[in-house]
Amino acid sequence: MTDTLGTTRPETRPRPPRGAADLRPRRWPLARHSLALARRALVKTLRNPGELMDAVILPVVFLVLFVYLFGGAVAGSTQEYLQYLFPGVLVLTTVLTGQVATGLSIVQDMKKGVFDRLRSMPVPRAAILTGSVLADGVRYVIALAVLFGVGYAMGFRVETDLASTLAACAVAIALGFSLSWLTVLVAVVLRDEIMVTTVGFLLPFPLVFGTGMTAPTETMPGWLQAWAGVNPVSHAIEASQGLLLGGPVAGPVGATLLWSGAFLAVFGTAAVLAFRRYA
Repeated sequence: MTDTLGTTRPETRPRPPRGAADLRPRRWPLARHSLALARRALVKTLRNPGELMDAVILPVVFLVLFVYLFGGAVAGSTQEYLQYLFPGVLVLTTVLTGQVATGLSIVQDMKKGVFDRLRSMPVPRAAILTGSVLADGVRYVIALAVLFGVGYAMGFRVETDLASTLAACAVAIALGFSLSWLTVLVAVVLRDEIMVTTVGFLLPFPLVFGTGMTAPTETMPGWLQAWAGVNPVSHAIEASQGLLLGGPVAGPVGATLLWSGAFLAVFGTAAVLAFRRYA
C-alpha cells in the first residue's frame, strides 16, 4: 500500500474488537463445565449451611449413639466397640449422608428453570448433573474430617499409617460418589422434593445396616448373612477395617471399586439419559 508521499506501508489486518471471545473450541468441555457447576453448588451450600450440617452431624450421632448404647452389650467395652464400629461409620458417612441434599438441589433447580437456562448454552447435559455430584466430594471430605476429630476425642486410634487412612477415605468416597447417582436418577425422574427425601433416606438403609457394621455377621440369621456376603457396602466396610486397623485389603478394595464402577455406569448413564429426555 502506497500513501500520497510515495512511501510504502505494510498491509495491516483489522484487529478483532477488544474483549471479543475466542471462537475456537476449548478442550475438555465436560470437565470444565462440571467443575464450574460444582463450584456453583458449593456456593449454594455455603449460603445454606444446613445442607452441610446434615451431612456432618448425622454420622457423629450414629457413632456416639451406637458406641454408648450397644458397646457394652456387643463388645463388653465401649473402647473396643469404638475400634470395631468406626470403620463402618466411615463408610456410612459417604453412603448415607449428603445424598438427599444433592437430589433436592437438582429438583429445585429443575423447578426454578435453572436447567432450562443452562440447556440454552453450549453446556454438555452430563455436566449439569456431574457438577452437583462433584460438589458432594467436598461435603464428604468435611464430614470425614469432623468424624475423625470426634472419633479421636472418644478414643479411636488408627492402627496403620497415614497412607492407609487416606486410602480408606478414598474408597469410601468412591462408593458414595457412585451411589449418589441413584439419588440423581430419582430426582430427575420423580422431580418431587418429598419423594426424593423419602427415597434418598430409605434406599441406603438395606445397604448400610445389612452388613457387619454394628455386629459380627456370624450372629445374624442365615438369610441376612447371605445378603451381607454380597452387599457392596460390606466389602467397603471390610476394606475400611483393613486399612484402618490392619488386615487383608486387596480383595475388599478391589470388590468395592468394581461395585463403584458398576453403580456409576448403570445409575450415571440412566440419570443422564433421563435428564436428556427432560431437557
